[in-house]
Amino acid sequence: MKRLFLTLAALTAILMLLGGCKGGDAADGDDADVAGQVLVTTTVPVSQTFHDTMDAWGNAVADPHHASVMSLGHGGLVTALNVIAGEHVHGGEAMLRVAPDPAARNAYRQAQSTLALASGELKRTEQMVTQHLATQSQLAAAHKALDDAQAGLDAQRALGGGVAEEIVSAPADGMVTALNVNLGDRFQAGAPLLSVAPAQGLIARLGVQPDEVLRLKPGMPAQVQAAFGAASGLKGQVSMVGQSVDTQTHLVPVQVTLPSEASATLVAGAAVRATIDTLGYTAWALPRNAVLQDDQGAYVFAVEHDKAKRINVALKHPQGDTVGVQGPLDAKTRIIVSGNYELNDGDAVREQQGSPK
Repeated sequence: MKRLFLTLAALTAILMLLGGCKGGDAADGDDADVAGQVLVTTTVPVSQTFHDTMDAWGNAVADPHHASVMSLGHGGLVTALNVIAGEHVHGGEAMLRVAPDPAARNAYRQAQSTLALASGELKRTEQMVTQHLATQSQLAAAHKALDDAQAGLDAQRALGGGVAEEIVSAPADGMVTALNVNLGDRFQAGAPLLSVAPAQGLIARLGVQPDEVLRLKPGMPAQVQAAFGAASGLKGQVSMVGQSVDTQTHLVPVQVTLPSEASATLVAGAAVRATIDTLGYTAWALPRNAVLQDDQGAYVFAVEHDKAKRINVALKHPQGDTVGVQGPLDAKTRIIVSGNYELNDGDAVREQQGSPK
């Protein structure tokens, strides 16, 4: 009896085991259907305007179109020097004190003597006319001589001969960009003493390779920032593109205008780097992970009838997290973003829930 009971228990266990195996085979069949597909996420391309960029390096300098070169119409001696190159000055601030050249002082005194003589001659001529000893023509000549003498004195006064010391003041708020004299120097008439650039008059003077300059033209936008440090970029615009190579740098000069706030983050002479937006074009914007590369070039995988379809594209804008490609795409093409590295053309795929359809 005990043996019969054990036999029945063994048969029952065998039947249950067989049933479990059958159910497992069915589950394995379901898993096999899913395992034959690669789980992917997709997105759709967006038509977007991109720009090719060009990097250039140079310096921030005072805009020569707005800089003032200070000089005097007479020679002199520098008796006081109140500024240095690179110093910020305010409008009307005394920068130099100058003693006029002795020759200018002498010319002024001669003009004074000439005026006094002409004034006396006019008075005598007027008396002689009342006594009928001089003609009206002689009186007119005396008036002209007095006018000429006054004009000569005014000219000498304007040249600085009438003062013992002359002050050279800043024409406006700005920065001293060049100082060409030292204390005690004598200078000639018209010699440049110093240069002052307006506080809001910086530009970026850059250099580009001769083979790249043809891509540039005035009006192109540029992003300029200090070459060293983490200063934020400044939006500028190409204002001049040179047409010849600089013999010292062997580069073509390019100028970029800077906004008025540039002086808050840059000083004249600072090294800068500029990124210039050149040609604009339209391309399909995709996440960088969606674009793959092999020996044939760039390509993407699209979902078509639940299968991966390879589409060759041209990678036009490779910078950034969003890249620009050109190829046979449209706004409804479902491009695989993740899971594409393990795919081959024609592989079965399954889109993850939440991917755009």
